[in-house]
Amino acid sequence: MSDVSDSGLDSSDLDTSGHDITGTRSWQALAAHQDHVHSMHLREVFAADPERGRELTVDVGDLHIDYSKHRVLRETLELLFGLAREAGLERRRDAMFAGVHINTSEDRAVLHTALRLPADAELVVDGQHVVADVHEVLDAMGAFTDRLRSGEWKGHTGKAITDVVNIGIGGSDLGPVMVYQALRHYVDSPIHCHFVSNVDPADMVATLAGLDAETTLFIVASKTFGTLETLTNAAAAKRWLLSELGAADDAVAKHFVAVSSNADRVSAFGIDTANMFGFWDWVGGRYSVDSAIGLSVMAAIGKQRFGEFLHGFHVVDEHFRTAPLEQNAPVILGLIGLWYSNFFDAQSRVVLPYSNDMARFAAYLQQLTMESNGKSVTAHGHHVTTDTGEVFWGEPGTNGQHAFYQLLHQGTRMIPADFIGFAVPTDDLPTADGTGSMHDLLMSNYFAQTKVLAFGKTADEIAAEGVDPDVVPHKVMPGNRPSTSILAPELTPSVIGQLIALYEHQVFVEGAIWGINSFDQWGVELGKTQAMELLGVITDSTPPAPLGDSSSDELVRWYRSHRGRQA
Repeated sequence: MSDVSDSGLDSSDLDTSGHDITGTRSWQALAAHQDHVHSMHLREVFAADPERGRELTVDVGDLHIDYSKHRVLRETLELLFGLAREAGLERRRDAMFAGVHINTSEDRAVLHTALRLPADAELVVDGQHVVADVHEVLDAMGAFTDRLRSGEWKGHTGKAITDVVNIGIGGSDLGPVMVYQALRHYVDSPIHCHFVSNVDPADMVATLAGLDAETTLFIVASKTFGTLETLTNAAAAKRWLLSELGAADDAVAKHFVAVSSNADRVSAFGIDTANMFGFWDWVGGRYSVDSAIGLSVMAAIGKQRFGEFLHGFHVVDEHFRTAPLEQNAPVILGLIGLWYSNFFDAQSRVVLPYSNDMARFAAYLQQLTMESNGKSVTAHGHHVTTDTGEVFWGEPGTNGQHAFYQLLHQGTRMIPADFIGFAVPTDDLPTADGTGSMHDLLMSNYFAQTKVLAFGKTADEIAAEGVDPDVVPHKVMPGNRPSTSILAPELTPSVIGQLIALYEHQVFVEGAIWGINSFDQWGVELGKTQAMELLGVITDSTPPAPLGDSSSDELVRWYRSHRGRQA
């Protein structure tokens, strides 16, 4: 039996008020060491340490991770591990797993890891048996999706459901749509999933085009059932459904279910609360794809495969929780990310999955990482003393090679890159000459790009090929561009869970060392509030009152005039 609740920690053990990580001995040692590393090229580093390609790797679950092509020496890593220990990373990690309220601004536990604990685990937090609560919801999801997939669940006119539309935004959309696309080969039911998130009506109109109301089910995903964009889209979907069916409000219960914890609002909308799947305030939206937010994914791949998905998360959770820092994949990669952000002034990290099925993975990571660590004050409200957060972006290979790799290879900015690839493809076709595999061609690009980024090509090497001397400078590839290589046997439900958890815990590592709260998101709230205030200003029949700045005043006047309203 697994028991992760006995840590002996409480939030007072983690008080870092007044603690400045940049003033620690470890930070100062890294700052001094950085000058030495900055002057070295990866060619030199590999020549001086020829075994690093074999030794600077770590395996977790199905993932093989090579971090040897980073601008770190073995001494650098030791200094980074020292920084992690001086920052209390291990205590903070243990506190998160134990359910200590490390989300200080909201006084909440942070327990996304509990969403994938096995049913026989024990975790009691704030008097609640967390694992039992999680598996009660998972069981309800399984029973519901079994009925949906088998055709037992019928719509208002007695027809089985063929299309599921997930209505959510942020974590209630980015996770499910990314995983659904990534696992398209595991969809084994007649259910086709669609996703609506943008309050731009074009999103809803385009999604509904071609759908049959009689066979369409909507999942409305909103914890409070009060998210403006989600509820606006849900109301539009409801109007469409009733109009298409020519039915009264009682049809809603056959075509809508909710992922929410607000039974009153769900019921008022017309959804039967027996078909409401809850989650908890200790899981943030960007960490929730493995909760009831993943209901659409379970409908597509089934409860057994969804269980494999959860198990993949848990494998990495246990590795992160128990492995020594020196062999701990999220710790190593999180520390390297911090090394570039704070000591090399790297502004972003690019994520490059060599799998078209993972086309939405970078977008998913953008919210996970940037909403979590985009903070300018510490967990105790003091202004940070160093840069925080990483700007994540990316596209699947080889598309990116013909778009932005030019800047990666020969630009003036250093952009660390994460390459993700698979040995066995989800699909394969022969090459043009019929003698090879298109997947092998794809992966030859994967390996070539990491090699060229690291080692480049010198002017002497190019000149030796007989290139015109005037052209030589233009063809020089400086190299010394760092990358992580992540390989897995194939893209399975478990592997996508492992990859998500790998990045979740990197976020934690960086946030813990910076001393920020990675689990609130107050930065998104003010814009929402002001949007509601401005809605009346742009729609009212009378001329708008001044908004307090000339730019907003003029923009609103322009908009109103082009909408045929008094400016």
